[in-house]
Amino acid sequence: MAYLNRQRWGSWRKRLVIFFAVVGPGIITANVDNDAGGIYTYSVAGASHGYSLLWTLIPITLALIIVQEMVARMGVVTGKGLADLIREEYGFRTTFFLMLFLLVANLGNTVANFAGFASGMALFGASRFIVVPIGALFVWLLVVKGSYRFVEKVFLAACVFYLAYPISTFFARPDWWEAVISPFKPSFHLDSGYLFMVIGLVGTTIAPWMQFYQQASVVEKGIKVKNYNLLKWDVILGCIMTDVVAFFIIVSCAATIYATGGGPISSAADAAKSLRPLAGHAAGILFAFGLVNASLFAASILPLSTAYYVCEGLGLESGVDKRFHDAPAFYWLYTGLIVISAVIVVVLSEARQVPLILISQVANGMLLPFILIFMLRLSNRPDLMGEHRNPKWLNIVAWTMAVIMMALTAIFLVSTFFPGRFPF
Repeated sequence: MAYLNRQRWGSWRKRLVIFFAVVGPGIITANVDNDAGGIYTYSVAGASHGYSLLWTLIPITLALIIVQEMVARMGVVTGKGLADLIREEYGFRTTFFLMLFLLVANLGNTVANFAGFASGMALFGASRFIVVPIGALFVWLLVVKGSYRFVEKVFLAACVFYLAYPISTFFARPDWWEAVISPFKPSFHLDSGYLFMVIGLVGTTIAPWMQFYQQASVVEKGIKVKNYNLLKWDVILGCIMTDVVAFFIIVSCAATIYATGGGPISSAADAAKSLRPLAGHAAGILFAFGLVNASLFAASILPLSTAYYVCEGLGLESGVDKRFHDAPAFYWLYTGLIVISAVIVVVLSEARQVPLILISQVANGMLLPFILIFMLRLSNRPDLMGEHRNPKWLNIVAWTMAVIMMALTAIFLVSTFFPGRFPF
């Protein structure tokens, strides 16, 4: 019996060692999705609609798992990044224009995250003229001087600090019964504010850069097909974690700003500021700390994801484990995005940063349906995926999801450029 117990423990210990060797791409990619823009969107959802939008988190989480599992599987089976596969299958011209749109979108997203970092630090009394250059230098040194393993460990450590949001929610003293039951009570209202908040929640949770970054990191980590089931759990765990954090952000703002009839918030930092008198100083500080961590974390990953997919798409060397002289285009692109974004946040007023951030959100909305179609076509290719191509049920769900996202994107774009065209 003792021998059998030792054997079982040895088997479990071996599995745990392999799992922790594989873990990373799924958890990191999903958690970065809770960046400054995401935190702001979730804060507005809670502050303006209370608990009523919590039901969206369940279908959004399922959609996120399906999308991220697909790219993780493609990375493991093909050993190539998504941009690399698109270039090989659809040609250089298609890839070039796709990369151009993604580059613009991610520049705007990186600006948004440095702006979120600056506004979060401002709540602690720090000037953006000091903290933004320091933050930019930190994320640059981290990636340029660190190995893939070291960078991944730092990113995983940053994920732990998202615990600031659940803790701040407990200080907010929400109606826990309402908070727990609302995700299972779907409701839908045909008014523009509600509808566009739903579109915003979908758009901020499933972003185009995520698919490229996760597949590239799976390839660089060298995960093999035999360990794919463990990677799948990494993806599922990451997707659940990111939307659990979203749940607590919505609940904390619903319990305070919405419950007291507080005014509109124009940034994630405003949400942290509003929490202080309503839920106590500690809640506001924790919320602000979470914003600072999330913004700096995303300001590291978004330029990195851009450098990965642009270099893959153009057939250039890429990877954190390579040195500057081995992959100059990769590192110069990463450096350029950080420098330009930091300069924009330092030099321009918040009002003048807004157009670039809005353009990036429009680009995200336009690109996502096309990227989903590329993914679905590639993941169903027998010559690429073999026995690991999509099962029939997944194709039905994924194509339905792609059509819904196209419809939501169309509504978003029409409402952005032609306001007042919808009857609701």
